[in-house]
Amino acid sequence: MALICNLSRYTSKFLNKFAYSGKKKPCCRIACGATARQNWSINPEPSEYQNKHLFRVDHKFPINYENKLEELRHLLMKPTLTQADPIESLILVDAIQRSGIGHHYRDEIHTILTHYYVKTPRDSSSSSTIHDVALSFRLLRQQGHHVSAEVFNNFKGQDGKFRGEVRQDIAGLLELYEATQLGFEGENILVEAEDFSSKLLRKCAEEIEYSKWSRHINMRLKHPCHMTITRFTETNNFLVRSDLRGSAVNSWEKPLMKLARVELLMAKPIYQEELLQVHKWWDGLGLTKELKLARNQPLKWYTWSMTALINDIRLSKQRIELTKSIAFVYLIDDIFDLYGTPDELAIFTEAVDKWDYAAIDMLPEYMKMSYKALLDTTNKIARMIFEKHGHNPINTLKETWASLCKAFSVEAKWFAGGDLPRAEEYLANGKVSSGVHVVLVHLFYILGLSGTQNQGAILLEQNSTLISSVAAILRLSDDLGSAKDEQQNGKDGSYIEYYMRDNHGVSFKQAREHVINMIASEWKLLNKECFEINHYSPTLSFYREACLNLARMVPLMYSYDDNQRLPILEEYIDFMLLKPKSIKQIKN
Repeated sequence: MALICNLSRYTSKFLNKFAYSGKKKPCCRIACGATARQNWSINPEPSEYQNKHLFRVDHKFPINYENKLEELRHLLMKPTLTQADPIESLILVDAIQRSGIGHHYRDEIHTILTHYYVKTPRDSSSSSTIHDVALSFRLLRQQGHHVSAEVFNNFKGQDGKFRGEVRQDIAGLLELYEATQLGFEGENILVEAEDFSSKLLRKCAEEIEYSKWSRHINMRLKHPCHMTITRFTETNNFLVRSDLRGSAVNSWEKPLMKLARVELLMAKPIYQEELLQVHKWWDGLGLTKELKLARNQPLKWYTWSMTALINDIRLSKQRIELTKSIAFVYLIDDIFDLYGTPDELAIFTEAVDKWDYAAIDMLPEYMKMSYKALLDTTNKIARMIFEKHGHNPINTLKETWASLCKAFSVEAKWFAGGDLPRAEEYLANGKVSSGVHVVLVHLFYILGLSGTQNQGAILLEQNSTLISSVAAILRLSDDLGSAKDEQQNGKDGSYIEYYMRDNHGVSFKQAREHVINMIASEWKLLNKECFEINHYSPTLSFYREACLNLARMVPLMYSYDDNQRLPILEEYIDFMLLKPKSIKQIKN
């Protein structure tokens, strides 16, 4: 409890500064890092790191918890469930995945879904409900099984519209809407189904007849499971889903909720220690004393890493090391945005490209410590990877930093010279300057994957669909103009601004709608790429999920209220990291 209280006290400084001060700000550029200014702050005192008696981290689960996990495993593989009632087994799989404990049952889930895919005829939808078809479509597609979206045409009448019984099935409409979030480019039936289901669900949420479910309906419309961190958004919804289906509460639902709660409680002290280690490392570098205007936001940086690798509590070292690369994306961004003259930034970019300690002498005094820390940290990460996995990725890692600095330099020249880019040119460069490429390449190697494999080498290219789509989702979400927490004295740009300049007569509202559609298109591209990765190699599946988690984190980072605060992000940090009262909220 003492550790939680200490973290809460320091983190309150961070949470209290989510509000926008009202100063004018150019658009920010945050992508697992950012080029923008934030007033967030959390600064633990050095004495806190000496209080090691406050916590003990053990990645082994208690025996009684292990027993409960095994009981659920036996139920999951029970023949009477998987064979006699295959849809019920899919409902259980879905609940396990939504609860955030699916990583304990990867093999079992793979077996169940593969068995269902092999044994279920592709034309069986004619005798199934929209709920069952949509649920199976979503689970099978995210597992990498080929399921045609044309299956939903079976629920249309001769007029080409969805039949009446579909319109009356709320649980089915919710599953249909969820299924459409896994669409690929060109699947027009899913576009139609999303529009159809979302409109009906919004209408239902406003009607008295469905008032007891309106909150649940609105939540799932806003946070479909494929695009959110379900451990945070879904834990309290199992019983509601049973009610919507008109079925009795399953015997496994309450025990599953308890398992999810207990796992979160066990994870919190691990996350808390990792955050303190990040603080200790960052404070030890002393860079904020040298660059007083640079952001000092270890909590935010760590939140990205915690979320990316949320599916395996054992990856403490990986989360900490990934946070270090994120911290330097922010720091270098600040150097370009707040400190450097064009000539100084050119020298810094050249030095990073050389990746040589001798280049320190060519840098201005205020850049020297940061440059050395970047090389020290990245070289150490590369050595760690070599010692653990047998390959040294330093050449690839340093190339990502050089690319990032070159992208920052391009932007600096645009804004310094007033020669502003076209929208597409800005976005192409902005995806690189977002920092996503740096972070995802570091993540790839930190997870022990090898870029020498053909698939790995393709995935690591900065223009690969996987990296490009995650970067575009983050870049465009930022440019929607909602991220008004970023305060900076430098200059920046916005895709919306340039799109309106390129297309005379387009209103701000039209430009925003265009960007929203672009984000939806990027998600479709990301869906397709993740689907293909399922067939590359099983070892890449965890990397795929981590990339998806970073994209899923974006809405939490940009869900501003009318007071320009981030209440959802605050609640998420409380839920995952800080306050034990979150568990009481789950019970309620």
